[in-house]
Amino acid sequence: MRIQKFMAQCGVASRRKSEELIQKGLVQINGITIREPGFPIDPQKDEITVAGKRLNEATKIYIMVNKPKGVLSTSEDTHGRQRVLDLVPIKERLYTVGRLDMDTEGLLLLTNDGDLTFYLTHPSHEFGKTYVGLVKGCPDKSSLESFSHGMAIEDYRTAPASIKILKVNQDTSLLEMRIHEGKKRQIRKMCAAMGHPIIDLKRVAVGDLTLGSLKPGEWRYLNNDEITYLKGENR
Repeated sequence: MRIQKFMAQCGVASRRKSEELIQKGLVQINGITIREPGFPIDPQKDEITVAGKRLNEATKIYIMVNKPKGVLSTSEDTHGRQRVLDLVPIKERLYTVGRLDMDTEGLLLLTNDGDLTFYLTHPSHEFGKTYVGLVKGCPDKSSLESFSHGMAIEDYRTAPASIKILKVNQDTSLLEMRIHEGKKRQIRKMCAAMGHPIIDLKRVAVGDLTLGSLKPGEWRYLNNDEITYLKGENR
């Protein structure tokens, strides 16, 4: 087994982040510092430490949380602001699968399964994320088609997405939008590019997993069927 895969299985970090830790010289195998990602190990025979702490394969934990607005989805914050991890008072070290903006509410997955984090966040797996957003005005047919077919934002072009109008008010409209990418503030930038800035935004689904009755700030463990689905074993 490669060292970064074992680190991910132990819940240290994703494979990508584990590789960074290796390159920084923070990982030792049997007392010897390595800097080569991909170094082969035998978890049954080798002693692996990260920053001096011995690794043991952790029990996998999978959690869904409804992140409230004003809460950070990052693991660390130097300003003492509330993080989504603070909402889940368990001793195991967890990581967020992807991210949500501080001013966006909704579904966020937490786990110590680095392999699953890598799988779900890799663009090639096209795991859709569904949002409901209140925007200024109401997009016309041309704007909706631009959103659906892909649009130029800053220095990149978005992949095809889906969008539909749920409700039209006097000065605003409620939209349902589904994207397969995870670029920073992408939904907000796409709506702004249409000329209909976001007023309020909520992620309601990741793939086929939905928030259901989970209120802002609440969380729950995923059931076996949901975990199997996320791992791609039943799709």
